Amino acid sequence: MPLFKPRRPPETKDSRAARLIALTTAGRPRWTPRDYAALASEGFAKNPIAYRCVRMIAEAAAAVPLAVFVGGKRADDHPLKRLLHAPNPEQGGADLMEAFFGHLQVAGNGYLEAAQDKGGGDAPTELYALRPDRMTVVPGPRGWPLAYDYQAAGRTARIGRDASGWLPVLHLRLFNPTDDHYGFSPLEAAAFAIDVHNASGAWNKALLDNAARPSGALVYTNREAGDRLSAEQFERLKAELSDAHAGTANAGRPLLLEGGLDWRPMSLTPADMDFVEGKHAAAREIALAFGVPPQLLGVPGDNTYANYREANGAFWRHTVVPLAERAARALTAWLAPKFPGARVACDLDAVPALSAERDALWARLEGASFLTDAERRRLAGLEG
Repeated sequence: MPLFKPRRPPETKDSRAARLIALTTAGRPRWTPRDYAALASEGFAKNPIAYRCVRMIAEAAAAVPLAVFVGGKRADDHPLKRLLHAPNPEQGGADLMEAFFGHLQVAGNGYLEAAQDKGGGDAPTELYALRPDRMTVVPGPRGWPLAYDYQAAGRTARIGRDASGWLPVLHLRLFNPTDDHYGFSPLEAAAFAIDVHNASGAWNKALLDNAARPSGALVYTNREAGDRLSAEQFERLKAELSDAHAGTANAGRPLLLEGGLDWRPMSLTPADMDFVEGKHAAAREIALAFGVPPQLLGVPGDNTYANYREANGAFWRHTVVPLAERAARALTAWLAPKFPGARVACDLDAVPALSAERDALWARLEGASFLTDAERRRLAGLEG
């Protein structure tokens, strides 16, 4: 029997695959692999469907109240609750979260920075939403984020971990199967549909600017003149067409043709292109990428839901609530080292759009005679 029992070497728990990620980064910043400015310009700024989808999701998710629980009890006077209610001197809680969710929908990435009072305690006293196009992930030796670089006004500020290893940046990203550090934007998934929708609007605008008629050609046929106009005739015809038939003020004005001139259309008409239906189809694809029922956007031709109320309920239950709850879980995990024992949760009972579901649940619980009052309260999500 050995006199000394051999000691097991200390274990280090870490992902083995993360080391491969570290080899590809070598500790250098990883830039966003897409053009955020182009997505924001073509998708959010120039497309009304994408713009409305982003605004609807951001405003609805930010409108979900966040509650703080400690030991299973609601703590409305907790420091974390006050921080979420008034995160910084310039914004309220709903304003901060709207910017956070808006960035998440446009870029696929949302960032929150926690600022600490240097003369106070260790807990954060302010929260700020940072622009995704200015943020850069700096991977550590094992491939996981070690710090973040924020660029503005030609300068770069590195936000790194503190002495305890806590990183004062919350990075929430949408699932991206081809990138280790950045999320995938719904705008990028809907990029082709956005291009079709924008091109349809541009085509319609160009049509109006060109006398509301499809483009074509004036064909001159005169065998005696060799089917050619003289230089003087050509310049005169161009001037007459420009002065009398171009622009929206001359839309629909008849074209008077002299002998030997014939008008031949050279482009498809709106009916041939199925213009209106094609534009509506592109709008439905954009709404599908964001998870917004087309009925809520005023897009006709979609009969998936029987009425507006069902479409609104589906929007909240399948798009808004999962996003808000995911953000609440991320806030809990991120701020847990600074607010021990505190948990952030969505107060869904305070959401008016979910009142119909809540009333139906209470009716079912009221009719369940085999349950005790305590069991009914627990199934209803109430304390005690």
